Amino acid sequence: MRLRLIGEKGSNVFNQNLKITQLGKSGRIEEAIQVFSLMKLKNTVTYNSMISAYMKNARLSDARRLFDQMPHRNLVSWNSLIAGYLHNHKVEEASQLFDQMPKRDCFSWTLMITCYSRNGELEKARKLFNLLPNKQDTVCWNAMIAGYAKKGRFDDAKKLFDKMPVKDLVSWNSMLAGYSRNREMRLGLQFFKEMDERNVVSWNLMVDGFVEVGDLDSAWQFFKKIPNPNVVSWVTMLCGFARNGEIVKARTLFDQMPSRNVVSWNAMIAAYVQNCQIDEANRLFMEIPERDSVSWTTMINGYVRVGKIDEAREYLNRMPYKNTVAQTAMISGYVQNRRMDEASQLFSQIGTRDIVCWNTMIAGYAQCGRMDDALCLFRQMVNRDMVSWNTMIVGYAQMGQMDEALKIFDEMGDRNAVSWNSLITGFLQNGLCLDALESFMLMGQEGKKHDQSTFACGLSACANLAALQVGKQLHHLVVKSGYVNDIYVSNALIIMYAKCGRVFDAEHVFKDIIHVDVVSWNSLIAGFALNGYGKEAVKLFEEMLINGVAPDPITFVGVLSACSHAGLVDRGLELFKSMIEVYSVKPLAEHYACMVDLLGRAGRLEEALNMVRGMKIKANAGIWGALLGASRVHRNLELGRHAAEKLLELEPHKTSNFVLLSNMHAEAASWEEVERVRVLMKKSTVEKQPGCSWIELRNEIHAFVSDSPAHPRAAEICNTLKALTVEMINPGYWSDFKFLLDIFD
Repeated sequence: MRLRLIGEKGSNVFNQNLKITQLGKSGRIEEAIQVFSLMKLKNTVTYNSMISAYMKNARLSDARRLFDQMPHRNLVSWNSLIAGYLHNHKVEEASQLFDQMPKRDCFSWTLMITCYSRNGELEKARKLFNLLPNKQDTVCWNAMIAGYAKKGRFDDAKKLFDKMPVKDLVSWNSMLAGYSRNREMRLGLQFFKEMDERNVVSWNLMVDGFVEVGDLDSAWQFFKKIPNPNVVSWVTMLCGFARNGEIVKARTLFDQMPSRNVVSWNAMIAAYVQNCQIDEANRLFMEIPERDSVSWTTMINGYVRVGKIDEAREYLNRMPYKNTVAQTAMISGYVQNRRMDEASQLFSQIGTRDIVCWNTMIAGYAQCGRMDDALCLFRQMVNRDMVSWNTMIVGYAQMGQMDEALKIFDEMGDRNAVSWNSLITGFLQNGLCLDALESFMLMGQEGKKHDQSTFACGLSACANLAALQVGKQLHHLVVKSGYVNDIYVSNALIIMYAKCGRVFDAEHVFKDIIHVDVVSWNSLIAGFALNGYGKEAVKLFEEMLINGVAPDPITFVGVLSACSHAGLVDRGLELFKSMIEVYSVKPLAEHYACMVDLLGRAGRLEEALNMVRGMKIKANAGIWGALLGASRVHRNLELGRHAAEKLLELEPHKTSNFVLLSNMHAEAASWEEVERVRVLMKKSTVEKQPGCSWIELRNEIHAFVSDSPAHPRAAEICNTLKALTVEMINPGYWSDFKFLLDIFD
């Protein structure tokens, strides 16, 4: 009787332990905690199961606290916690725990080697591998080979593979996975042919590799040759078709599957979601025999994707057990639609938030300009990753608060290329080009490698400053770094040379591009226009059409501007007409500004005004500014006054509009009007922006701001300027200057 009672209790504990494990795997962590709490009898397996459940749901601190409270720990307890840290990318914590272990088995060593390998710390992984007490077990060898192969270090992986005392199929597949997952399918195919033995995993790796490189024909041929395809084989091929938009083939394959599990159904539903066929996805969802959390989350994501946020919320409400992934998907939907109050309400209801959930919410606040709320959440985060920090930098940069962005950047312990690029882009977007270039330089000094985004930003800063020498140096760095064929960098080079007045150098860059895009054409057309080569710009535009490149709205801004500067009035009018009638490009304010400038420069002010009156869009400052400029040149005071009044309505704080209107009245000797404008300017809240200029000298940019002694040699420069002013006042100077004028007269 007693033995039977013990047996029943033992069976009950076993079932409860199994339930905790299953609940943890399905994301139902609160239910798992409840089961654990209500258990009167707990054994070591109970604690180990609960630790694994916590770790699978990113509850790291809870897992560690339970581990520390355990009355008795076994090897599985230690390995479970290390495996959890590995799963959550906490290498340092895993390493500390590994060092504290009283005893280790092969699995302990394998976990730690894998932990270092996945984090890219291959030297540490190899050092650990070399310390292995027993090198006969293939598991550790396979972990080290997989680490090398994953990072593309095929020579190191192959050397280790060749040294293995005994190879198993996992060893061969680890090497093959390295080739296929690094898109090295030529080497992968060669290795596959050399394999003495293959299993379904080997075939699946080849199919997946060909899918990844977009070679669906080869993937399909391999799939058909698999001796006994499993569910993974079918799903891999199905996903390949879906990813390439071949949804009908994906569905045909799904219907042909000999047996389907929940993964198969989820893959087909995801295929419909990817192709925005949410109704088909929903129909399939209704047919699914058994749904898991992925099924529900996929549907929520699908409705979010097509903008049906309320339907997505209905699915979340219907979900039998809600997990963080599904709730984060819903928050993302609210964020995308700027429904931040609803996002915040849902966020506050989530019991266990992972780092993705926190980052989604912070990004939402940042996108909506609510940086105080974003900062409040950011400060509450226990664990932050690079995304958390970079999101804050980008958020402040978008709000123009570069001082705050810089504070966050300086707080960061470790920075990646995205951190630097976010800061540099922020400076650039806020017109702080010198700071952008300084950060570009500091990034290199910190040992971080510049990528195409960094170079594009650096070159844009040089373009805005007309810093040709620095721009040339960046061009040399681009060549050395291997980004010379990157289209974004090449386009930035075109703009840089064009804005620095070297439009023919820009043309050389354009001609060296292997595959030009519409941005390349637009950049050079605008470059020619900017430098007064109107006819060349129009010729390039015609060449663009011959090459079959469809012009976009920006193309027409460039070519119409070129016509305006070159006085090609009739050609400009033709192009404007063809833009609307032939290319179906809807005129924007920028196009009308070009046309008003074109007609205004030619003295056709009445036509320009009629065009403004006939526009279907509201005239902006650019249009009225062009009309005001033309009115002043052609001394049409009445039209100038009308344009100026409109400008003052749109830009009441801009000093130059008041000055231009005042000058027009002064030129017409309307002194009463001059005084009226002066009084109006005094009453308004206009503030004159301080003058700023810069020069490039010996590869260094020197900036000067009026009434600011910020330059280190400001006193010396001021004294030199005073001396030059005195020299210019000297009567002898004027006689020499008059003599020079007589020579060139």
